[in-house]
Amino acid sequence: MAKGKSGASGSKGDEGGRKLVASNKKARHDYHIEDTFEAGLVLQGTEVKSLRLGRASLVDGFVDIDRGEAWLHAVHIPEYAQGTWTNHAARRKRKLLLHREEIDKIERKVSEKGHTVVPLALYFVKGRAKIEIGLAKGKKSWDKRQAIAERTADREKEEAIGRRLKGMRD
Repeated sequence: MAKGKSGASGSKGDEGGRKLVASNKKARHDYHIEDTFEAGLVLQGTEVKSLRLGRASLVDGFVDIDRGEAWLHAVHIPEYAQGTWTNHAARRKRKLLLHREEIDKIERKVSEKGHTVVPLALYFVKGRAKIEIGLAKGKKSWDKRQAIAERTADREKEEAIGRRLKGMRD
């Protein structure tokens, strides 16, 4: 699993080292995430400006391996408002920057039945756009219901503990 350092950065407005632009909460609901990777993105200038404004959607995105290269498809980065004829297409495919071993590992897993690669988060680290992608396996509908039931039970348990600590009755 490739992860960057989370120390102090030298860029402005990025004290924690990671400035989140977009996250894909639906992916964690619809898939079991088995492994995660951090990849760089090959972007055009207006895409970077649009991302710095915090505008992106990862909902329909997926990653495809084509001829030994990883490509990000269907991620929506809207056109930059002040852009001119140099603006980018909002849903173009974008190349991901990964190590050869990571691409090979992803390609082996995706060739297995039921595996896919989905974007989980888009963020800046030290001024560089990065994307967290997850090697995922689809959940069945009963898995989703079970996860919701577990969250509800945990929430009720925490509320009961809080009431007990405050001296209230259940």
